[in-house]
Amino acid sequence: MEETEIIEAPPPDNSWKLKTLLIGGAIGALVGVGAAFLLTKRAEQKGQRLAITPVKGVQLGVMLAGLMRSILSLGEDSTAGDE
Repeated sequence: MEETEIIEAPPPDNSWKLKTLLIGGAIGALVGVGAAFLLTKRAEQKGQRLAITPVKGVQLGVMLAGLMRSILSLGEDSTAGDE
């Protein structure tokens, strides 16, 4: 009887996912803190309290959704329709 050798495939390298999440999270945190700092500094210069109205909140949400859509489109292959 012939012995069959079972070769196990090496586990996939998913470390790039963790690196991407950590770097993206760090960049997002830094940008968020920077934006909050600039908003509070501008409010201080005007001698006012920072007040974001519901309208401004919705505008910001729409802008962030557009930004997320742009970021997601970075991963798309531009030659996908050329097949």
